[in-house]
Amino acid sequence: MRSGVIAQKVGMTRIYTDAGEHVPVTVLRMEGCQVVAQRTEDKNGYTAVQLGAGVAKVKNVSKAMRGNFALAQVEPKAKLAEFRVSTENLLDVGTELAASHFVPGQLVDVTGTSIGKGFAGAMKRHNFGGLRATHGVSVSHRSHGSTGNRQDPGRVFKNKKMAGHMGATRVTTQNLEVVSTDDDRGLILVRGAVPGSKGSWILVRDAVKAGVPADAPRPAGVRAK
Repeated sequence: MRSGVIAQKVGMTRIYTDAGEHVPVTVLRMEGCQVVAQRTEDKNGYTAVQLGAGVAKVKNVSKAMRGNFALAQVEPKAKLAEFRVSTENLLDVGTELAASHFVPGQLVDVTGTSIGKGFAGAMKRHNFGGLRATHGVSVSHRSHGSTGNRQDPGRVFKNKKMAGHMGATRVTTQNLEVVSTDDDRGLILVRGAVPGSKGSWILVRDAVKAGVPADAPRPAGVRAK
């Protein structure tokens, strides 16, 4: 099990393959993605690496976190995340990961915070069909209709699909294909859409259901100093 990476969503564009096929891609940019700390079995009970990405102003970082960054001898980071790894793939503190950590054609799982839509109705939020256009229905064409039974059970069941707050939640999209990478600019091009708005932080890791390709760098794709 290898470490993932932290990237920033730039936006969507398109590329054309040599065969002339049009491929919609999301551009993810890695900026200063470094190992800030290690988690070991002896000390913490599990094996993982803590990565940091981006740049944070020192005045916006707590004194405790400043000490952690000073101990790791890295600049304060805007985003931190932990990735579970196997013992043989544990990375040294200060190691900077490159976009070549992933290889073209590889499948990855991408995690981000979805775009908030505010308070949404049942049709938009849960893809309900709505009520009839006529035959006695007036005003409430887009309502979700009945939500419960009679005296028994005398309540609305938990998790009933109704109108409410939509979006702004942690979402993982699985098995997205890596189309290409650019080490010099730190870019990862992923086929299709990725959860989150432009500029949001995205976690990219090897696909759980597909495994790691044989030609993927181990323990990680590291940026040359």
